[in-house]
Amino acid sequence: MVPKPAVPPADDKDWTWVLREPCKECGFDAATIRPKRLAEAVRETASRWPAVLVQPEVAERPKKHVWSPLEYACHVRDVMRLFAERVELMLAQDNPVFANWDQDETAQQDRYWAQDPATVAKQIGKAGEALALVFERVTKEDWQRPGTRSNGSEFTIATLGIYALHDLRHHVWDVRG
Repeated sequence: MVPKPAVPPADDKDWTWVLREPCKECGFDAATIRPKRLAEAVRETASRWPAVLVQPEVAERPKKHVWSPLEYACHVRDVMRLFAERVELMLAQDNPVFANWDQDETAQQDRYWAQDPATVAKQIGKAGEALALVFERVTKEDWQRPGTRSNGSEFTIATLGIYALHDLRHHVWDVRG
């Protein structure tokens, strides 16, 4: 049995700033992303993970309080699932409020560090395709439909999709530098 690793400090930063300015770490620039290209961008980003997940050290943490590539991959899978649900909610309801999601609690409960990398690679592919298909269904008129995060941050389907894409790309940067 894989021992439970140290719990990293909670990431409680408000990352919505990436919608207004480029990310100095990974280079993501929201201004360059067109909503109608989100499906393609999600598929391309998801396609990078199988190569990460076959590395021999995939479950090793680079530092005690930094997730391993496997843990980041599990998080990315869950982010894609969550954002597909949120976009579906925005398409079905007027200005829904999203329940809070504690990514760190999910990582602990689901034992990210002990999951099978090959299984996670397949799950990322499926989750990426599901999210891409949701984005493909969004019509020109629907890109501006609103939704609100539990902390009060307001999004449209377009900005939520771009925000999600940053998260996905940033974690590829986290594991590959």
